[in-house]
Amino acid sequence: MRRRSVAIAALLPLFAAAEETAMGGHGMAVFGGREGLYASHLPMFHAPHDSQVLLRFHLADPTADTALRDTLAREPRLWTFDPEPFDLLRLQPGHARPLRAFKARFFEGHFERGGRPQAADQGVIVDELLFFRRLDATPRAAAVGQYRLIGRGEEWFAVKEIDRRPDFDQILRVTAPRARGRVAVPLRGLTPPLEALPRALRATAVTQLYFETDDLR
Repeated sequence: MRRRSVAIAALLPLFAAAEETAMGGHGMAVFGGREGLYASHLPMFHAPHDSQVLLRFHLADPTADTALRDTLAREPRLWTFDPEPFDLLRLQPGHARPLRAFKARFFEGHFERGGRPQAADQGVIVDELLFFRRLDATPRAAAVGQYRLIGRGEEWFAVKEIDRRPDFDQILRVTAPRARGRVAVPLRGLTPPLEALPRALRATAVTQLYFETDDLR
């Protein structure tokens, strides 16, 4: 009997890990254009929001999908969505029950900061997971920030990887970048100077769509 108890005790950490979840309302920044739509989870250093997630998606309603793409292409600015509660960890690679679709309410602007709600909930279809990282809440400094360039055709964006604490969440529209993949950008204090970003990203121009520090102290 004692041997069986020891064996069960040894398996308990495995069961606990398998049952880990991150249920919640995981708001995301929305950006993109006619070539693609992207969503970036608005993370914090505490559960259940302690993961940085970047998706490519489309809307289940073709008319709404085209309208959103056209709007973002004409006016590159921040949109967000407030989704139905779901387990964020179902978006990580290799999950046994990957999340492929969910409902969300879209807002022009930040949904928690005066954003203008759109008419109805939309079905969000996940096309591709571009990035997933569990955040480390241990205080750490860094002199260089890593930016991930994503896009297609003439529409390109740069997203700051959150890899220290405190940190900042930043999404940029990038015009004609010659860099690809991940790009290291020197920081001045906590953040990079905006005027240095075009040179670092080898782009003709950079427009900031989203910038946040308070959620990542």
